[in-house]
Parts: sequence; C-alpha cells; structure tokens
Amino acid sequence: MKLHQAFDIARGDVVAFIGAGGKSSTLFNLGHELAEMGWRVVATTTTSFGLDQLELMPYAVTPREGMGTLAMALDEFRFVFVYDEIRAEKVYGPPLNFIPRMLDSVASDVLLIEADSAGGRPLKAPFDHEPVIPPETSLVVPIASLSVLGQELDDEHVYNAQAIIDRYGFGEGQRVKSPWVAQVLRDEMLGLARVPDNARVVALLNQVSEGYLRGRARLIARLILRENRVGSVAIGSARAADPVIEVQRPVAAVVLAAGMSRRMGQPKVLLPWTRKMTIIEQIITQLILARVDQITVVTGNRAGEVRRLATTRGVEAVHNPHYETGEMLSSLKAGLAAMPPHISAALVVLGDQPRIQPKVINQVLMAYAEGRGSIVAPRFEKQRGHPILIDRRYWPEIMALPDDGAPRDVINKYRKEMAFVDVDTDSILGDVDTIEDYIEQRRRAGLL
Repeated sequence: MKLHQAFDIARGDVVAFIGAGGKSSTLFNLGHELAEMGWRVVATTTTSFGLDQLELMPYAVTPREGMGTLAMALDEFRFVFVYDEIRAEKVYGPPLNFIPRMLDSVASDVLLIEADSAGGRPLKAPFDHEPVIPPETSLVVPIASLSVLGQELDDEHVYNAQAIIDRYGFGEGQRVKSPWVAQVLRDEMLGLARVPDNARVVALLNQVSEGYLRGRARLIARLILRENRVGSVAIGSARAADPVIEVQRPVAAVVLAAGMSRRMGQPKVLLPWTRKMTIIEQIITQLILARVDQITVVTGNRAGEVRRLATTRGVEAVHNPHYETGEMLSSLKAGLAAMPPHISAALVVLGDQPRIQPKVINQVLMAYAEGRGSIVAPRFEKQRGHPILIDRRYWPEIMALPDDGAPRDVINKYRKEMAFVDVDTDSILGDVDTIEDYIEQRRRAGLL
C-alpha cells in the first residue's frame, strides 16, 4: 500500500510529520508518490534538517526568490522544497507566517511539512516548544520507529527520554517495551502535543517488516487506538516501494438481534446454544475473542432480555423502534446511527449466526487493514456470507435507503470496491430461521 492511500491524502491537505524515526523519509516518499500522480507538491520544514537531505529533493527554492519562481518550479518538477537558509550544514525552514501566504499565492495540491526534530533517534518526547505545527495543518502524522524496542530508555536512544521517565515512572536505562511506544504516541502531552484540534491524526509505526515485528506493531497500533484522537495507525517501512503493509483502524461490530423470529415462533437469539449461553451470548463471545474494538447489539423483540445479556458481557445495546415492521435495514440503520465518530467501519453481524468464528472475523479485518477492499465479505465455495465489513464512507447511502431497500443495494453498487475472503468453513452461510435450522446448526457445531 502506498503512503497516500494509508494517510487518505486529499487535495488541499497540509500534512505535518512529527515524532521520530522516519519523518524525512516519509515526507520524501509521499512527495514523490503524489508528484508521480501529477500532483503539485510543496514541502518545507518548521525546524531544520541536514543539508544532505535537501539534496534528495528534485528542486528547492527560498521565499526571497518569489512566489512566481515557486510556481514555475512546480510546473516543471512537481515536487519542490521551500527553505529559508542554510547554516552550519543545516537547512532551516521559512517563518511560520510565510506558510499561509504561500498557500494563498501558489497553486499547489498539497503541502508537506517536517514539523519536528529528533536528532536521528527512533522515539521522542517533545520539549515544551516542540513540535512546531502550523495552525493550517489538516493532517498530523506522529511517527516512531520500532527499532527502539529493546533499546535503553536514555538520551542516547530516545530523544528527551527524561520526559517519558517523569511522566510514567519508567526507570532510566530500562529496555523500551511495546506498550511504552503506544503510551508515548497516544499521549496528548507527548506524542500528540500541540496537534491542532481540527486536524486528523494518522500515526505511522516505521521500520516494520513481516513476521514477529509486524505482530508487535499490530499490538502497539491497537493500544494507540484506545485514544480516539488517533484515527488510524499505519504499519510499514517508509523507504520501501510499497511502504505500508497494513493500516489498523477502529472497527465496530453491529449485531442485528431485533427480529421478530416469526418462522421460529420464539425469539431465536434467546435460544440456548450451549449449557451456559444463548445464541446471542455465543455471538458476543466470539466477537470478544476476535478483539473487535466495539460491539453494539441492536435490540427489538424482547429488548429487555437481549439488552441484559449484552450489557452483562460489557457490550452496548441500542434499540430499533421499528423492529416489528422494519426489515434488516432498519436495524442496521439504528446500529450505524449509534456509532461514535472515531469508528472507521462496521462489521455487520447476523444475530442468528452462532457458529461465527473469530478466525473468520480476523480474516475479514485483516483484508480491510491491508487495503484489499473498503467492503469485505467472507466467501465459502463462491457463496458470500456474513459478517460483512462496510467502511464508513458508505454509511450515508445506507442511511438514505428507503424503507423497502436493503443493505445489498449499496454493497452491489460498489462491487468494484469489494474484496472477498475465501474461508474454509460454511459457518458464514448458516443462520437460524426455523427449528430445523437450529437443530442442524447445533449438530454442525458438535453440540448434538
């Protein structure tokens, strides 16, 4: 996956890179990606960096050369760096008040800013005056390199290590652990210091390859996302041709458990599945085992009993007031309307599919994280099943569907954006509509 995809870059963005362990390489790689797409890319710094890095830029100008020179350079090179002066082998950026004037005067598509310095270390805590993020910034990318794991917590390996020691009580010289990286990056006094209130935040865990380190990075990303201020966490290596191997985002499960169960003749979600659990409890348990970020159960028929079973397991419940006359769509609308703004996608889970498996859920989530599709569905022997993941960008169209519509109307409209995950179990197809279905599903689960 390319950086512009992982960061969801849009024309007009002002992007500030902060933190440590790959700011310059991320800025350079992203700039080249966008320039190759035909974008007009301006880059600068609000701090300074080494003169050798300036030589990596296609072209560089100073404000003294005038806005016309910058515009002509963009016409020719597409990717231009703006700096103020060079002193003692260091390149210094223009004053902050130059940035809004440049944005108003030059027709560029995106502005990339290195807004922090870390002295080449892989992790940092800022001093009081850092980072220097312009108020015009629309996207902030906090960065840390996972090469810091196992290194000593001291100023040789961590920029301003004392600030981390003072805030969390870690011992100086202790080996840096995965949760520490997450704590620093998600902390509004450290990794998120001085981030403008209206800016999006996408963190980057850099210098991550396949294997064990990718697993550690995924754990760190999940911990970072406990802070709702961070929209997503990209994982990869900024210098690679395809720099991002996955993007972790908060995903919520919407469990549709409001139906009247007319064919069953009794509320199917309340039927016993095992000796200790009902069908709805079994489904919630599997979602918890899959570590889904948030679980919301949509209630309707026998709402009080379903809500009690859900909340007992620590998940949320929302009521569908139209459950008697509405179809699946009304329940999905109720679930989506209850989603907090930081949730990126919804995993639509049927409330009568008790053989749902954490393995399948994780396969769907991983396909989404790897950018294979913005709608993801499992498939068994060429048959599409549930749960289906739907990115937030499609929710407005689902919410606007008429009462006689169905979620598949939107899903089928965007088939080109859809990814299928082939699985080795028919559990994605089996639901419980009749007593015969119930007996058969329990038999397939080995419960009879």
